[in-house]
Amino acid sequence: MTVKPAGISYADYLDLDTILGAQAPHSELHDEMLFIIIHQNKELWLKQLLHELAYAIELLREDNFTLVHKTLSRVHRIQAVMTLSWDVLTTLTPVDYMKFRHVLGTSSGFQSAQFREFEYRLGIKNPVYLKNYEEGSEVRQRMERALEEPSLADEATAALARHGFDVSSEEQIAHSWLTVYRNAEDNLALYGLAEKLVDLDEAMAAWRHRHVLMVERVIGMKTGTGGSAGAPYLRETLTKRAFPVLWNLRTEI
Repeated sequence: MTVKPAGISYADYLDLDTILGAQAPHSELHDEMLFIIIHQNKELWLKQLLHELAYAIELLREDNFTLVHKTLSRVHRIQAVMTLSWDVLTTLTPVDYMKFRHVLGTSSGFQSAQFREFEYRLGIKNPVYLKNYEEGSEVRQRMERALEEPSLADEATAALARHGFDVSSEEQIAHSWLTVYRNAEDNLALYGLAEKLVDLDEAMAAWRHRHVLMVERVIGMKTGTGGSAGAPYLRETLTKRAFPVLWNLRTEI
């Protein structure tokens, strides 16, 4: 690892020339800069989310619940910040957006590899999205690893097993989590973990809901730039859950 001098400047440490030089609007329209910066910002936060999630998974394998809770709390806060950023984008009116929409070509947030990897790492593993990335490419290989490797949901189940609970089937996993909730004081580490996982799922649902409202506000029911169905497709994603068993058990508590 290269050690930089103690007198390094703020701009050099953050590589601001690269970051601030990464905005290249394809039109001369004022509002395109906002669109670019909002989405670049989201990709930076997604990079941090993946960084934190990898750490949380490593900690969970060690049953280090205290640091797992702290790390997942950070993930949750970042998710909240990302959801709030849609509010800024809604200052872009339909008329403003349609002036430069054509310069986006076929690019779409639907193609965000980091967002799909985040879903996979949580436990929402749908291989259909692999087709959006060239076979053999570095990004495709990263996605395939995320599909194959244990997710946060998988590691939560493994933690259940290490603490003596039956995880031999989906039914038994559901029963084990129900037992944890019904005896929360005797299973505080697992109970706290479960509630952190629900926090992440709820934050994802809030992100999706805010996203679809923003899309409906700006483009209505138009087709998305990448060929997706736009708002109707986004509405279909609102019920996605990484930890469905933790939601279903609430009816039985």
